[in-house]
Amino acid sequence: MELETSVYRPNVAVYDSPDGVEVRGRYDQIFAKILTREALSFVAELQREFRGHVRYAMECRKEARRRYNSGAVPGFDPSTKFIRDGDWVCASVPPAVADRRVEITGPVERKMIINALNSGAKVFMADFEDALSPSWENLMRGHVNLKDAVDGSITFHDKSRNRVYKLNDQTAKLFVRPRGWHLPEAHILIDGEPATGCLVDFGLYFFHNYAKFRQTQGSGFGPFFYLPKMEHSREAKIWNSVFERAEKMAGIERGSIRATVLIETLPAVFQMNEILYELRDHSVGLNCGRWDYIFSYVKTFQAHPDRLLPDRVLVGMGQHFMRSYSDLLIRTCHKRGVHAMGGMAAQIPIRDDPKANEMALDLVRKDKLREVRAGHDGTWAAHPGLIPICMEAFTGHMGKSPNQIKSVKREDAASITEEDLLQIPRGVRTLEGLRLNTRVGIQYLAAWLTGSGSVPLYNLMEDAATAEISRVQNWQWIRYGVELDGDGLGVRVTKELFGRVVEEEMERIEKEVGKDKFKKGMYKEACKMFTKQCTAPELDDFLTLAVYNHIVAHYPINNSRL
Repeated sequence: MELETSVYRPNVAVYDSPDGVEVRGRYDQIFAKILTREALSFVAELQREFRGHVRYAMECRKEARRRYNSGAVPGFDPSTKFIRDGDWVCASVPPAVADRRVEITGPVERKMIINALNSGAKVFMADFEDALSPSWENLMRGHVNLKDAVDGSITFHDKSRNRVYKLNDQTAKLFVRPRGWHLPEAHILIDGEPATGCLVDFGLYFFHNYAKFRQTQGSGFGPFFYLPKMEHSREAKIWNSVFERAEKMAGIERGSIRATVLIETLPAVFQMNEILYELRDHSVGLNCGRWDYIFSYVKTFQAHPDRLLPDRVLVGMGQHFMRSYSDLLIRTCHKRGVHAMGGMAAQIPIRDDPKANEMALDLVRKDKLREVRAGHDGTWAAHPGLIPICMEAFTGHMGKSPNQIKSVKREDAASITEEDLLQIPRGVRTLEGLRLNTRVGIQYLAAWLTGSGSVPLYNLMEDAATAEISRVQNWQWIRYGVELDGDGLGVRVTKELFGRVVEEEMERIEKEVGKDKFKKGMYKEACKMFTKQCTAPELDDFLTLAVYNHIVAHYPINNSRL
């Protein structure tokens, strides 16, 4: 029997949904232009065709975790050696995105989109994932904003400044990052179950924008995407099939859609060739998602007390396992003819302290010089103020060449071993490291719960990756009672010590943000959730997945019946 989809309370406007699709998010006439019957039908088709594959991939993740928790470690798969050793290459990079030397990232918020597209960067990655709190309002407004951006009509009137923002004649190329495979979209039910979040993000954006995008931005190619959180090539294979299904629906050439995969999980670094192979007609490279990569290192080795991390501020690209990951990514991408993108510069300008600002900018400069000299084709910045420094570093080294795909092969990286990629990071653990994790984690989560997924904290632009590192490192230190050896006191981390740290850091947060903001914000709720996560007997996979239900708002009350 079919599910009736339009029997809400009388006199309440509802979306025009196809059979089997139920939209439980707030009705809005503007959102209805995105949630058309045809667009929802396309999303439902993707969900029905691929949900079994997604379920299987998520079960495989669980099975891999069971192996790691039993003492195994990730490594190269002997059964796919023929792919790693083969001479195949990916499809040629589309001319429209050959030059990606500086990319800016940010949430799909209206003013952010305009500023980012006007920023002077080569690419803007509009984010439905780690930089966005996935409330119904944020997601739907994001789709409206992107549709307006693609057709060139997007404007924003900032009433407080009495200023109207609109697009320049020259803008960055637009990439879109949907959510990861693991996240549901609880406001849209398909055949009675929550839709897969990334299929909603991809499906709605592609359906409404592919034709205009190919005319205006892609020069016959696109749309362009970033794909997050993958752990295995089987997940890339699903994306490849989704792209082929979308191209067939749209009647466009196979290989039109292009995507960059973020290598931001430890298992995925051993699958880079295989991931590119599955996406070889649709790939434009890989990216070093280094913050999430550190998070994944802890999560993968959660049951390995011999692999405890030092303070997270010490786990940078100078660590052997991080440098090996970056070098191998460059070699892999260039061998296969696609971009090897560098990591995020999260610093934001410090306007009230010129000396501190110059020190921060100098760190960015050195990091970007390291990336371009290593062979990266481009890099990420979180703030428009960093773009000139990043651009200077890459242009100074690359000149007029759009990328280094053919000029820097990094054959020396062929000797990188599993041991290189798994080497334990060196450094000390301190009480200040525990405090910083706690302070940042609580403040980020408080912002996320109130609708902000991209949050300026202590002169850095933070997204969910920072909160995840903070959470899992605290959990790891508490779980194994680590000694804070960097303080010279020999103190061990216990639940009691952590409890005192939480109390003291909450007092500090209240002083820093002010009593009024502290009272109005969701700091106490965030504190409870973060503390529970850090002290749980079992480590949750994702903080955002665990707290997602706190931002789900079903409206109106559903009266549908079978």
